[in-house]
Amino acid sequence: MAGRGGAPRRVFTLEQANVMLPLVRAITSDLASLSRDVSERRQRLSFLLDGREPPDGSDPYREELARIEEDLAHDCRRLREYADELTTLGVKPKSAIEGIVDFPAMMDGRMVYLCWQLGEPKVLFWHEAGAGYAGRRRLPTTRLAAESGSR
Repeated sequence: MAGRGGAPRRVFTLEQANVMLPLVRAITSDLASLSRDVSERRQRLSFLLDGREPPDGSDPYREELARIEEDLAHDCRRLREYADELTTLGVKPKSAIEGIVDFPAMMDGRMVYLCWQLGEPKVLFWHEAGAGYAGRRRLPTTRLAAESGSR
């Protein structure tokens, strides 16, 4: 969540991002798994509802479909809670289904994002503030070597 004026709530060093990664990984894993499940269930429900409205409202599956819609609404609230957890930590969830998050950081005096995706062993990429995932680049080896040398 950004503070007033769009400033990030927290700015991370590479070391801080990697220290926080086990918690971020757990939340992001839950978020990605539930996001995929909700997306698939929405597609199936949409298929079931497509053209199913009887003119007299006597659909024998109406109660079951209503329950499915309620379950989806509940899981959508859970998705929001996972995203809020990440935001509270200062991390920006970028793609729930792919499990992509950004850690606000400073590099050479400017705001950038350390970019991590579910399945990666640690934070290894970054991108400019406006570039997004498509603009991500591998962190310079010297930064990675400096971090591993400071432990």
